[in-house]
Amino acid sequence: MKVTEVPAIAGAFLFEPTPFTDERGFFCRTFDADVARSVGIDPEAFVQDSLSRSVRGVVRGMHLRSGEGEAKLVRCSYGRIFDVVVDLRPGSPTYLGRATVELSGDTQATLYVPAGCAHGFQALTETADTSYRIDREHDPAQDVTIAFDDPGLAVPWPLPVTVTSERDRKAPGLAEVLRTLGVKAP
Repeated sequence: MKVTEVPAIAGAFLFEPTPFTDERGFFCRTFDADVARSVGIDPEAFVQDSLSRSVRGVVRGMHLRSGEGEAKLVRCSYGRIFDVVVDLRPGSPTYLGRATVELSGDTQATLYVPAGCAHGFQALTETADTSYRIDREHDPAQDVTIAFDDPGLAVPWPLPVTVTSERDRKAPGLAEVLRTLGVKAP
């Protein structure tokens, strides 16, 4: 498994498995505790696995958790997604940096999103299954959503947005969220 840093977001990593292919298809390891430890990620910190299924054009995000935040491993297990991470950690050298990565079921690559970063994605295929491994139990009281189309984020969504949740449609902009979190806006 190959691990590379995501330069636009300090502490973010892309894990790319090495598939074994034959006439049946492929097999690959999508998580390896030793590889995670090699880049300073505690594999035992993850307490929840979740899965979403989205249709082409759906945007989920931009989401994060208040308080200590939540780190997650994100992988598109089927289809393709355009994945977005925005660094909202005021002390980070990449504060307000944005990274985009295409994740797909063909590569099974996994993106590590550090706590304190907003995350979202758009489904690029008719069906896209996205797996999440999360380091905190879900507490709805700590859910934070930023408008996916906020000019302050300037996310270049590759497709017209077809569907979002009501929560995502009604989300406040970046500046308002930063004020609410007690973070000085740029």
